[in-house]
Amino acid sequence: MPRKNVRLFNGRPLICYSIQTALECPSIECVYVSTDDEEIAEVAGKEGAEVIVRPKELCSDTSPEILSWKHAIELLRAGGKTPVKFISLPATSPLRNVSDVETAIEKHTVTNADLCVAITKSSKSPYFSMVSLAQDSRVELLLSGSSAARRQDAPSSYDLTTVVYVATPGYVEGCSSLLEGHVVGVEVPKERSIDIDDIFDFRFAETLMKEQG
Repeated sequence: MPRKNVRLFNGRPLICYSIQTALECPSIECVYVSTDDEEIAEVAGKEGAEVIVRPKELCSDTSPEILSWKHAIELLRAGGKTPVKFISLPATSPLRNVSDVETAIEKHTVTNADLCVAITKSSKSPYFSMVSLAQDSRVELLLSGSSAARRQDAPSSYDLTTVVYVATPGYVEGCSSLLEGHVVGVEVPKERSIDIDDIFDFRFAETLMKEQG
């Protein structure tokens, strides 16, 4: 979806919902938006966030998100602002609420984890109803090892979401990819875990928000 972050979602640019949630969280002291885009920067500033100018090489669709996290922390440290925690609220999860973020921050603290992620129960199970497709059209279960005859009897599986990430700055600076080290999760209900990737996700999430008021 071109220009997704500033596309009007229920009447407001999509990124505004993440900024608003961050500003309303009691545990978050400073809110930043990392971008190289002038329109996004203007919207972020009007919403009350500070803007971190991200290098062009970290803004392509193939750039790992962790690199932009590293850049933001390095820039803050260089400016004398050493963060105690790093919280990422991607614009693609506008249905999250303050309690989702605060729960993740608390979980990260009490478990002394490197990273806390938000998860939601999968609608499919890799042990029962998720398959791989080989070049010869052969279909195989993604995971074997479960004798469950029904999906309800298969081991529980969860989807990673973009609702919230909470990390220690040292972990972000030292890791090469997410899910390294001591990673914990908090469960978020499906109605707040929609990750907008395409126009169908966008329309579905917008409908849910309107129904929820």
